[in-house]
Amino acid sequence: RIVRTKTEAAAEAARTRGSRLVRTVTEDSIALEASRQAEAEVLQLHASTEESVKVAYRSTGLGIYAVVMRFAGMPLERLAMVLNSSQVSGQGQLSQAAKIVFADGAMAPFRTVGRASLVAWFLQYSVMGCVFQVCDRALSRLLGVRCIPYGEELMRRPDESAAPMSPSEQARAAGKVVLAPLLSGCIESSVSNRAEAQRFYGIDKLAAVEAKLGANPVARALGPGFAANASRNFIMASSSFVVTPVLYQRLYPQEKKDAQSLFWFGLGVNIFAGNAIAITQQALWGRALDYAAAGGGRPISYAAVVREGLAAEGSAAFITPTKWVARVLMNAPVQGTLPWFYNEVLPLGEGRVLGAARQISAALGGGPRAV
Repeated sequence: RIVRTKTEAAAEAARTRGSRLVRTVTEDSIALEASRQAEAEVLQLHASTEESVKVAYRSTGLGIYAVVMRFAGMPLERLAMVLNSSQVSGQGQLSQAAKIVFADGAMAPFRTVGRASLVAWFLQYSVMGCVFQVCDRALSRLLGVRCIPYGEELMRRPDESAAPMSPSEQARAAGKVVLAPLLSGCIESSVSNRAEAQRFYGIDKLAAVEAKLGANPVARALGPGFAANASRNFIMASSSFVVTPVLYQRLYPQEKKDAQSLFWFGLGVNIFAGNAIAITQQALWGRALDYAAAGGGRPISYAAVVREGLAAEGSAAFITPTKWVARVLMNAPVQGTLPWFYNEVLPLGEGRVLGAARQISAALGGGPRAV
């Protein structure tokens, strides 16, 4: 009996210890799972924060690049503005424009650049890049379609294993690739058009035209010729952020893909597609500003601008080889190289920026240093 009693007691003690061990292991497992879930939430927050850091970095880089390139190209910009206006006509338009641009000396084009232009250049390209990225991501999630390829994605083969898109998916994708650059172009013009008008007229003349027009605060902030400016920027945003990357990824020979080929491909699309269409809107904008300045200042009627231009010069009022070349010389150095800079140069520093952001987040107690 004594032996049985001791055996039973030992078995009971073993069962008790086993039960406690099971409870401990279960509690530890629950605690570990809760910890993992909490860490996953923190890492998800980090992923969201990193997306914001990427957008800010890319947008800032585009803005700085644009300021340097646009200021250096001011003589070409002023030349293109005058050529694409009603201030020149007939034969020898290039020489006519050059006389107007450099009437006050070789540095005259740079004197039309005020602080508003420097800020506008930075915001114009940083906002264009930022808004396009935000719109592309938001619309892609909303409509259930893929984002426009970026960076290393351009160098990979297109995913041919994916199922063909249904007509509904094709319609949503088409709507997104129109809406994203449209919103980007309109917002870009809202921060750049008035500064462009200032460089077109000169600082004093713009002030005089605005005073005569007596526009409301919103119209004054947007500047004269906003609609034509936004139309042009929509075309150029589509060229840089949609047409170039999509065509390059899908159609360019895979064995020839590299940074140099992307540079020249983007430049070619900009020159022979983007600017060939945008030149008509650039000419419309220039003629609209001339129309607005007539008589000291009057509201723009685009129908009247088009009608008068066609009556005076036919289609040459809006597109000629000279106007196209001037536009290309002004725009291609920055806009044509934008896909290359955006997809090849900016990614070089993205890892360091993200690493610095993670270090700062960890130092501030924002969570673990995710690598």
